[in-house]
Amino acid sequence: MSVVHVETGRHLYGGALQVLYLAQGLQERGIRSVLMVPRGSEVAAAARDRWLRVEEFPFRGEGDVLSMARMVARFRRADVELVHLHSRRGADTLGAVAATVARVPVVVTRRVDNREVGWIVGAKYGLYRRVVAISAAVREVLVDQGVSRDKISLVHSAVEAGDWVEPVACEERDAEFGIAPGGPVGAMVAQFIPRKGHWVLVDALAILKRRGMTPPVVLFGRGPMGEKVASLAEVAGVADQIRFAGFRTDLHRWLGSFDFCVHPPLREGLGVAALQAGAAGVPVVGSRAGGIPEIIEDGRTGLLCPPGDAGALATALASVLSDLEAARAMGRRARERIESRFSVDAMVDGNIEVYRQAVRSRDNA
Repeated sequence: MSVVHVETGRHLYGGALQVLYLAQGLQERGIRSVLMVPRGSEVAAAARDRWLRVEEFPFRGEGDVLSMARMVARFRRADVELVHLHSRRGADTLGAVAATVARVPVVVTRRVDNREVGWIVGAKYGLYRRVVAISAAVREVLVDQGVSRDKISLVHSAVEAGDWVEPVACEERDAEFGIAPGGPVGAMVAQFIPRKGHWVLVDALAILKRRGMTPPVVLFGRGPMGEKVASLAEVAGVADQIRFAGFRTDLHRWLGSFDFCVHPPLREGLGVAALQAGAAGVPVVGSRAGGIPEIIEDGRTGLLCPPGDAGALATALASVLSDLEAARAMGRRARERIESRFSVDAMVDGNIEVYRQAVRSRDNA
């Protein structure tokens, strides 16, 4: 079997990383994969580092009709048996039309849990042979919007757990991020975009400060709201507790050195950051949004709060801060859960089964 993957995101965020995991796993199983990605993207460079086959193409966004023509031409080549679309930045629409024109079976991975405009759902999802939902929460949103449950396969996102088990020492962490040694330290890993809920963390830290708790938290990530989060922290009086670490390709070295991870999004397809923290043995204090409860067992591998509830988040963080031994035990159980339920092998095998179903549906048509 040969598959063309279309990933139109330019940065190596959670979804793009899943594409690399998948392509590499397919390659190891003898399934030929080609990654079509925007010219000059971080994804292209990372894929080549993994010795994956990459084809870069000019892409200017969802309205780029020329890119659709390029996809049609590529999909019509004899080496293409199936097309897998991975992102919503034009890939899910332009790619679906291109595959339909080229008469090649097409599947799509849906990674977000927000609703789409009704008529778009009917038009777009009718083109896909199969739909991969990365969480049960995403699947239920699709079903609620009219996509047939029989058309959807649940395949959880994954993490290469072995990459996260040898963190740096706490002393090196403190020196790197300018943290006074001695107390518990938290981390948050997320793009600086509205739905990730940085403001909830800022408000929770302000509440904790009034209770006499002032844990430092390192924010990993980048995005358009970075300056706004810094301003909010200044107004809330907690700027001195927050460190901005930027986007780090070596996150796997650092994450396991933290005492807890905060993940408070308002919406979330599944939560790759929560997977990574669990693989690193770090308990997550997260929101009960989207697929996050599928990762975190509340009270056992982490703690869950209502989305957007800073008071509840503060209370959960206070619980972690007041009993670090219990938090470490949750972290150990989190690692066991990630290793057993969210492996890359399971994710790759799940997608292979989706491909077989898509090809069978074409052959039976």
